Amino acid sequence: MLVPGKVRLMGEVEVSSSKNAILPILAASLLSDETKIIKNVPDIRDVTVITELIQYLGVKVDYRDRSLHFSGGAVRETPPYELVRLIRASFLVMGPLLAKKGSVRVSLPGGCAIGTRPIDLHLKGFEALGASINVTGGDVIAKANQLYGNHVYLDYPSVGATENIMMAASLAQGTTYIENAALEPEIVDLANFMNSMGARITGAGSNVIKIEGVEKLSSTDYSPIPDRIEAGTYMVAAAATAGDIIIKNIIPEHLKAVTAKLLESNAIVEENNGHIRVYRQQDIKPVYIKTQPYPGFPTDMQAQFMAYLSLARGSSVITESVFENRFMHVAELLRMGAKIKTEGRTAIIKGCRELTGARVRATDLRAGAALMIAGLTARGSTNIMNSEHIDRGYENIVAKLNGLGANIRRV
Repeated sequence: MLVPGKVRLMGEVEVSSSKNAILPILAASLLSDETKIIKNVPDIRDVTVITELIQYLGVKVDYRDRSLHFSGGAVRETPPYELVRLIRASFLVMGPLLAKKGSVRVSLPGGCAIGTRPIDLHLKGFEALGASINVTGGDVIAKANQLYGNHVYLDYPSVGATENIMMAASLAQGTTYIENAALEPEIVDLANFMNSMGARITGAGSNVIKIEGVEKLSSTDYSPIPDRIEAGTYMVAAAATAGDIIIKNIIPEHLKAVTAKLLESNAIVEENNGHIRVYRQQDIKPVYIKTQPYPGFPTDMQAQFMAYLSLARGSSVITESVFENRFMHVAELLRMGAKIKTEGRTAIIKGCRELTGARVRATDLRAGAALMIAGLTARGSTNIMNSEHIDRGYENIVAKLNGLGANIRRV
């Protein structure tokens, strides 16, 4: 991917449906054998992979008019390793398959190499619901003739574990309480989707979620929420390039942490009904950021802000408290002239006058987005290798940025 620099992004851009919301929603479609229609499906690689996985399990899948139509139930209990290894979200089929089939065997998941991201909390939840767990040969095997409601306390508010336990508990006998549950908007969206099929879930978005098990789930027609990380990425791109962008199809409430840090850095953010305008007219001020679970600053925006703060007038500090190996983009930004020093989970970014285009490598999805932002601001052109990572989570990002004045080419 070739990114010419010294661009000011101007215009309007529309955000797609949330990657992190639609993946668990697609997994949850396995809970019902009746027809489910998921609308406004983003054309991204992760959606393609999990859709192929669901199809492999025996569900009939039809794609038309940006909607996925699912009919019939899963007939297989073992998703193929070839698909599971590609994305971490593939592990989310475990809860629905355990609830529906009583048995499931899933390979340990793949995805971006940004830390170990253990699945022990998922398994702890399944065991609390009465499943037996066996880990052998790189596979996790879970069995339960019947799941039973229980109290599940999560040692950490893991998004994936909260989602997986919610899905498994929806068909359990009795009532389940998930304590110290994740608060992310994507959790609320999953609960809304499942409730639209007849599930009985309350408290999503708080730290205690109540799931009253039901006998079966039915059909539904549903549209996921907009992607807050895609929106945040365009917000940072506007500020980094001293541009002026109106971002449509957003929920401002979901972007409060990102908005706060942009305002702190001298960018201007104006919220209106259904859209946000971001522009910058003054130098970038340095800020301190610590990533935290929602509603704190999202780890998925850390890399993009690091690229942005590389141009600040002064030194910024970013502490990554969610994942232990999420500074792999630092080496690539250094190749572009950034001045960044890391100490454990903390990065100190000394702002420089400008970045310089270079040949760099996207190590993961958000790192790739950060390198695109850096490339747009740099003197000269930036060649991003392994740019397929970016396509995992951003629909038509090249076309969208080019519509704002960039001139990015795939090479």
